[in-house]
Amino acid sequence: MPTYQRAARIGAPLSAVWDFHSRIGGLEALTPDWMNLRVEEVRGPDGDLRGDDALLEAGTRVRLSMQPLGLGPRQRWTTRITRRDEGDSTAVFADVMEGGPFPEWHHTHSFYAISDEATLVRDRVEYELPVVRGLLGPLGWIGFEPMFRDRHRRTKRILEA
Repeated sequence: MPTYQRAARIGAPLSAVWDFHSRIGGLEALTPDWMNLRVEEVRGPDGDLRGDDALLEAGTRVRLSMQPLGLGPRQRWTTRITRRDEGDSTAVFADVMEGGPFPEWHHTHSFYAISDEATLVRDRVEYELPVVRGLLGPLGWIGFEPMFRDRHRRTKRILEA
C-alpha cells in the first residue's frame, strides 16, 4: 500500500499541539478552505452525539463531507479514531476512513516534544487511491503534499501566534 509522510517542527509545547489536534475544531481549522469541509456529525465511543469541541478519542466516529474546489457532488465519508495514546513526551492518534472516497486510508498523527517549547508533528498516511469506472488505473489525487504542507503551515500560524 502506498505511504505518504510529512513532518514539521511547531514552536509550541507538546500539550498545546496535542490539545489542538485532539479536537474536532482542530480538524476544521487545518483543512484547506478549497476542500469545503463539513463536519456532519460526531459520535463518541458510546454512540452519543458530541458537540463542536468533541475530543477525538478511540472509538469516536466523525461523519464528514467535502467538495474540493466546489466541483462535483459532495464526497461523504466517516472517519473512526482507532488509537489515542499520550505519554510525557509523545502522543499519537490514528484514524481510518470508512465508506469514503479512498478504498483504504489509515492516518497516524504522531507528536514528539523536542523541547519545552517545540513539538515535532508527523503525519503518516497509508492509502489506496480510488479507481474510476471507465478510466484505466487509479484516479490521481490533487496531491497530499500541498494539503499537508498547508495543514502544517496552519498549525504553525495558529499555535506559534
